Amino acid sequence: MKKQIYKDLILIFIMGALYMVLEGLWRGWAHISMLVVGGLSAFLIGRLNEHPAFYDKKMWQECLIGTVIILVLEFTSGMILNVWLHLDIWDYSNTWGNLYGQVCIPYAVLWFLLVPLNVYVDDYLRYKLFGENKPVGILQNYKDLITLK
Repeated sequence: MKKQIYKDLILIFIMGALYMVLEGLWRGWAHISMLVVGGLSAFLIGRLNEHPAFYDKKMWQECLIGTVIILVLEFTSGMILNVWLHLDIWDYSNTWGNLYGQVCIPYAVLWFLLVPLNVYVDDYLRYKLFGENKPVGILQNYKDLITLK
């Protein structure tokens, strides 16, 4: 049990750090809170992918479920960090299809398209760090998404 917790924390930290790099490239900066929010989102998607009920789904279904996970965490953390604590880390108020400026449809589409990358990176880290199963290639994940497999 203790070993599993350490493993989970390592994955959350690495995935959060990778998310911060990705966000930094996209926006030019990333807030330290994204280490937790991005890391937890990526970890939960990866953790789900460890269960047959999830990884046996078609990639578009995994993307849909992953997007819901991200949006729930993004909305919840946004309400706490941006609205209640007034940290103003992000604001989608001027973006089409937003909900209280914390989530929006254009970014939901982006999250949907990033889930296959998330699944691959999680599998790759589990393979390299913990000797788990070798991951399916990233291109295969996107091919499965495009072909609706």
